[in-house]
Amino acid sequence: MPVTTLVSYSVQRVEVMDVEGEVDASLMPELSSERIAALYEVMVLTRVFDERMLKLQRQGRLGTFARVAGQEGAHVGAAFALRDEDWMVPAFREAGAFLLRGMKMEHFLQYWGGDERGNVFPEGVRMLPASIPVGTHMLHAAGLGWAMKKKGERSAVLTVFGEGATSEGDFSEAMNFAAVYQCPVVFFCQNNQWAISVPYHKQSQACTVAQKALGYGMPGTQVDGNDVFAVYRAVSEALENARNGSGPALIEAHTYRVTDHTTADDARRYREDAEVEEWRERDPIERLGRYMKKNGLLDDAGETAVHEEAVGKVAEAVAVFEAMEPPPAEELFAHVFAEITPPLAEQRDRLLRRLEGGE
Repeated sequence: MPVTTLVSYSVQRVEVMDVEGEVDASLMPELSSERIAALYEVMVLTRVFDERMLKLQRQGRLGTFARVAGQEGAHVGAAFALRDEDWMVPAFREAGAFLLRGMKMEHFLQYWGGDERGNVFPEGVRMLPASIPVGTHMLHAAGLGWAMKKKGERSAVLTVFGEGATSEGDFSEAMNFAAVYQCPVVFFCQNNQWAISVPYHKQSQACTVAQKALGYGMPGTQVDGNDVFAVYRAVSEALENARNGSGPALIEAHTYRVTDHTTADDARRYREDAEVEEWRERDPIERLGRYMKKNGLLDDAGETAVHEEAVGKVAEAVAVFEAMEPPPAEELFAHVFAEITPPLAEQRDRLLRRLEGGE
């Protein structure tokens, strides 16, 4: 009997803008000067906010959180492609996406300060809260996509996760379900090369995350995650295909976490400084800034003004956050279950009695 080839495939990588800010005009997405300026401003705000959050955490004024420095081009570029009617289902390293979708910085600080009341989104915004467990939220994204399809909505879901999440069973279940039922979901992987201290080559034998899409019957594409135009182009196309009934897609944004995994981590213990510095040369904000300067959209004075405006916005948000009343003690138990269970109610009452000096 003959041996026949059943499937052959290739995985494309999309790059629009190089590190010097030069673009391939044939691949450049349709973005007005105003939209490009807005994209730059959000990325700068995200970086400034991230740096201020680190200082607050180190001073004991904020809890542990996951920094986003170096990944602004990936998650901000992806979220920028969403429409109001689309859903965003994030993980925990997408601060810029939260800001883009309308979450106030003071509420974001409140959440990472340990107060669940910070999970406040403007009325009508289609976005789920941050998901701390690795990979579980992808199942929620698949469910949202299925529901929208059954309701006949012309909208899509964007869910964001890291490459470490692709080793979880939830990833496989969500991908398979979305593909079988042709749910309008775009799976967006921020491959930042490290799952805490585990490098990608020890995380998977696949040379790309994108190729994993083929096993589920959906398209997979890799993009330069530090090239915000490439990210926006690929995600926009995938979202539009999903809205039009073409089903799900997987996009791998090849990027890098230039800081620690979280503020409780020390990445110096498991990776070389030279590697980090090599990726710093590919900084997504500096790259976009070079493009804008070459094309008359930004000058040195404008660059300074954008940064100073971001610093002012962050300072104002921090002041509002620190003026908030702390949550009552019973809030610790209020959001675990829809209805509090008897053991939790007993713990709550015991804590309140102790705080009142009763035991």
